[in-house]
Amino acid sequence: MDMTIVDLSRLQFAATAMYHFLFVPLTLGLSFLMAIMESVYVMTGRDIWRRMTLFWGTLFGINFAMGVATGIVMEFQFGMNWSYYSHYVGDVFGAPLAIEGLMAFFLEATFIGLFFFGWGRMSALAHLIVTWLTALGANLSALWILVANGWMQHPTGSTFNPDTMRMEVTDFMAVIFNPVAQAKFVHTVSAGYVTGAMFVMAISAWFLLRGRHIPLAKRSMAVAASFGLASALSVVVLGDESGYVATEQQKMKIAAMEAMWHTEPAPAPLTVFAIPGDGENRFEVQIPFLLGLITTRSLTQELPGIFDLVERAGERIANGIVAYKALQDIRADRTNTEARATLEKTWPDLGYALLLKQYMDDVENATSEDIAKAALDTIPNVPVLFWSFRLMVGLGFYFIAFFGVFFWIASKHRLGENRTLLWIALFSLPLPWVAIEAGWLVAEYGRQPWAVEGVLPTFYAASGLTLLDLAISLTFFIALYTVLAVIMVFLMLKVIRKGPLMYNPLVEEPAGSSFLPRGVHAGPDR
Repeated sequence: MDMTIVDLSRLQFAATAMYHFLFVPLTLGLSFLMAIMESVYVMTGRDIWRRMTLFWGTLFGINFAMGVATGIVMEFQFGMNWSYYSHYVGDVFGAPLAIEGLMAFFLEATFIGLFFFGWGRMSALAHLIVTWLTALGANLSALWILVANGWMQHPTGSTFNPDTMRMEVTDFMAVIFNPVAQAKFVHTVSAGYVTGAMFVMAISAWFLLRGRHIPLAKRSMAVAASFGLASALSVVVLGDESGYVATEQQKMKIAAMEAMWHTEPAPAPLTVFAIPGDGENRFEVQIPFLLGLITTRSLTQELPGIFDLVERAGERIANGIVAYKALQDIRADRTNTEARATLEKTWPDLGYALLLKQYMDDVENATSEDIAKAALDTIPNVPVLFWSFRLMVGLGFYFIAFFGVFFWIASKHRLGENRTLLWIALFSLPLPWVAIEAGWLVAEYGRQPWAVEGVLPTFYAASGLTLLDLAISLTFFIALYTVLAVIMVFLMLKVIRKGPLMYNPLVEEPAGSSFLPRGVHAGPDR
């Protein structure tokens, strides 16, 4: 496989995935915020909470539409750019991906339609249930895609079938309850809640700075501050759990994130700052014992360094060659029971033998030098992971401080009095997306060189496309996604500038409160 083709395929999928994930976290966060606001509206009957729900719900609807559009296009790349991946692991990966599509494009879309068109046509309680189900549907959609992604990080509940030359499910419940997937899910959705809260904070701050829609902005900011503080705290706690799980399943990723080239005595120190080099750090500042305590939750468990993990990879490559030879024997003679017994014991290392395919076709005759060369490929890009992880963590602690300050101000009923803090809130708008994209870079780039950890190398998963094919599709996808992002920003700015007074947005709102759910009467706007 031409590595230029592989790199362009990776670039295309990375670009479309990271574009798509501009929309997903805001959908997760806004869905719960508007459900909270409508709950207050139904309990109090105050019309301002209805207008808040519809205003933020309109922005949610725009964002959801763009997320669906980018998500549908992105998924076609599995067949176009990664055809061998689709063949090799499609039996496992396809099921949660299909369920995710049903959740996003049927369940969630249905509830969103009822949310907008149900005002005045449903009882108060029924419409509130619809709004909460919209939020639940958004989160269930995220669950299934993260189950699929979590399996790529830790391929449990499946085995290799030499007769079909595919990975097949042996325990679907193990796939669903994969500890990596569950840790990723709670961490990712919490990050989405932070994004939604920051979005509401920033837009509300803009209203307060301009002296517009002050009652709505203050109430929105109070809800977002409390919701954001809880979410930011949970992101850090659940991120710690995600790191602990990764320590068990993806030791190389953890070592690269910490630029830990050599195994340190237990418990390992935490590197606060370093200048990672090629095999050594040129400068580093460390806190003794902290990394070992965080990642292993033990004073005695050793955390292996990069070079020790490379040696282990070499051992697995050698064992994988045994599996590869057995597989060839089975292909030559389907009744070879001895080869099948050998493959049964060694197939978990078969993927490591495939790392040699980048350098040779004759894997069975690889030398120790060939094995050592392939083992070095298991080291991801250490500087990128090191700094991306610290950017994500640093922003996580900033969010705790940010929402903590605004929560305290809201509890004192002093929102809007400090213009400096309002400007900080406004300019903090992009930061959750920066943190999330950095987190995905750590998760996905840190898995390299694997498409599926330990099972299928990335270069082996790619389609046999030409350079021209990829140049055309990459240009098209980036242009399309950029246009969609610009359209979303334009529509959102248009809605924000008009403010919350003209909604329900899908039909002309008459004077009065005809869009109240049945059984609710407008209370005073206070």
